[in-house]
Amino acid sequence: MQTIYDIILYLLGMNTKKIRIDKKSAQENHNGMKINTIINRHIFREMVPTFFITMAFLTFVFLLAQVLEIMNMIVNYQAGIPSFFFLIVYSMPSFFQFTIPMSIMMSILLTFLRMAADNEIIAIKVGGGSIYHLLPPVFLFCLLGWISTFVMTVYGIAWGNSSYKKLAIDIASSFTDAALKERVFNDSFDGITIYVNRIDPHDKKLHDILIEDQRDEKNRSTVIAPSGSKLMNKDKTAITMRLNNGIINRVNIQDHAVHTISFDTYDIHIDLKKNIQPSKEGDKARKEMTLSELRAFINNPKTIEAERNDARMELNEKFSIPFACFALGLLAVPLGVKSALLKQSSGLGMGLFCFLIYYLFLGIGWSSVRSGLCSAFIGMWMPNLMIGSIGLWFLIRVAKEKSIGLDYASEIFYWIWNRMKSKINKTDPC
Repeated sequence: MQTIYDIILYLLGMNTKKIRIDKKSAQENHNGMKINTIINRHIFREMVPTFFITMAFLTFVFLLAQVLEIMNMIVNYQAGIPSFFFLIVYSMPSFFQFTIPMSIMMSILLTFLRMAADNEIIAIKVGGGSIYHLLPPVFLFCLLGWISTFVMTVYGIAWGNSSYKKLAIDIASSFTDAALKERVFNDSFDGITIYVNRIDPHDKKLHDILIEDQRDEKNRSTVIAPSGSKLMNKDKTAITMRLNNGIINRVNIQDHAVHTISFDTYDIHIDLKKNIQPSKEGDKARKEMTLSELRAFINNPKTIEAERNDARMELNEKFSIPFACFALGLLAVPLGVKSALLKQSSGLGMGLFCFLIYYLFLGIGWSSVRSGLCSAFIGMWMPNLMIGSIGLWFLIRVAKEKSIGLDYASEIFYWIWNRMKSKINKTDPC
């Protein structure tokens, strides 16, 4: 495969012995435009496969934690393979808002890292080009990443989270019908064990019911009733076990006392949402909102100020995160050009480190907004401004053939590494 170095030499009519210079300026301009077109296409085509490979790897890493939660739901509620597949699909938009900017940066960084290692950057400069001439394919690639991330943050996340929640509740609600089997102790619900002796196949009435409720740490209740029924609320997020003409044996753990209560009708409520995702309900509600719903929530005078502030932060985040493609992409160009001596595996680590820095800034923004130190706009857009400014400053210095400090950083790293190795060798008895 021809490198950019060979293409430039061919188009300019160069070889290792002589240089032919065409005196016609029109021909020179034509050759220059042809060079730029070929170089831009070459860079863009090289970034595409790297992007998809990195995207697949990072998405797989993000999915590992989610798969454990989904598998736990599938096993507990005995759902099928199609449900598992759809739950994975609905989870992906939340990952894509981060993996797309990360993959954009990694593909640009690794592409320029390879070009610098193969002296293609030097060949372009010899042909009269500069680092600025390589930016059009980079910005086009970042623009495509921005569009993809924007679709994920504005539309995909709300759709994915709401669909995930709806399917999870449907799985749990359908499981309650299948789980209530005759003469079987069912302990699938958190803190509740249900036993039903007989279920009428016609009206689904329950007969000879025993329920042990351990949700209250101070009191343990055992409910016995000759008959009852199972009721589902409208949005299928909770069920009610309505029992008739039974007794309740309640044990007080602290006082070591037992109370017996008779009842005509007694309801036991089971929240399915709590059994599915007990720790994420508040956050999921905001992430399920569309732009119009977020604006309505913010403008609602009944909204608590802390929740309004979180909604403002969520709204600004939907627009700020897509611009991370431009900020990180701009930073990747000078880092790739100045890291010619690094291996691609080291470039991967550098890219992940830079994204961790961006995510650290984003975390500081979240904390600052919630503590009232700054507005939601400043907190969510400051990481893009800081990373973009650093990338622009690095790019200007690289274009002027100045150092950006990577050589000093590598010297410090190797000095620390050698010191550690020497200490390890001294303490090694062998």
